[in-house]
Amino acid sequence: MDIEDLMTFVEVADAGGVSAAARRLGVSKSIVSRRLFRLEAELGVQLLARTTRGAALTEAGVTFRDHAARVSAEIDVARETILPAGDLRGRLRVAVPLTFGPTHFAHVLADMARRHPKLHIHTSYSDRFVDLIAEGFDCAIRVGYLPDSNLIASRIGPIYGKLVASPDYIKAHGSPETPDELVAHQALMQGTETWQFMDGDKILTVRPQGRFKADNGTALVAAAAAGLGIAWVPDGITREYLASGALVPVMPRYPPPPAGVYVIRPPGQHPSRKVRILTELLLECFEEDPRRA
Repeated sequence: MDIEDLMTFVEVADAGGVSAAARRLGVSKSIVSRRLFRLEAELGVQLLARTTRGAALTEAGVTFRDHAARVSAEIDVARETILPAGDLRGRLRVAVPLTFGPTHFAHVLADMARRHPKLHIHTSYSDRFVDLIAEGFDCAIRVGYLPDSNLIASRIGPIYGKLVASPDYIKAHGSPETPDELVAHQALMQGTETWQFMDGDKILTVRPQGRFKADNGTALVAAAAAGLGIAWVPDGITREYLASGALVPVMPRYPPPPAGVYVIRPPGQHPSRKVRILTELLLECFEEDPRRA
């Protein structure tokens, strides 16, 4: 029984169809279908029922999927164990934020690929919080404040930010001096989040209101520069706006607490060597320039 066929079946089962699994694996749909056909022929049972919406596991498929996943995981561990020190191969799927990914993390991933020529790195850039398990990612790089979850997080370093607005907005609406005054202003937000501010050793929490929302930090900065409201954004994407005067700091006496950059992975006993080495490279990058974000 071919291990690639087993791994492909697990991907199809978890992705819910051949097309989605092919995208995860970075191969054609015909290759995925061929591997499934071989596996079902070897077992002598149907594992997947093809539907117009994708593929559903048969009763035998449900039973076999758990066994196949365990075998695939063990093979991955065995491969990593016998590889020469530092040598990586296989595939690493990483979800990276669109706002910071291309400018802050892409060079680290490229360096990792250069150091490990047998490793295939597939990166997805998006500011949405992907479901690592359902979408088949090995890990994700996340920026900000982490919500509670069963995922395992490794902190890479701090990320600093501030409230900003355009001079035109301040001229028209004034500038809030305290967090209490902020609720009377238009806030530019990703969703319905709360904002936190430091008052000495105390943390003050505010639930801002606003009519403009975007799931991308660069878009929020552009909206702030256009005079639509006040935005909380990391320093890494406001420096040029502040230097040019297109934006000005707001409420500097109450800075937001530092957020963080994290590598997130699904729960398990130990991270894979691929995830561990990516984490180490990111740590090196932030040690060289701790305020790069």
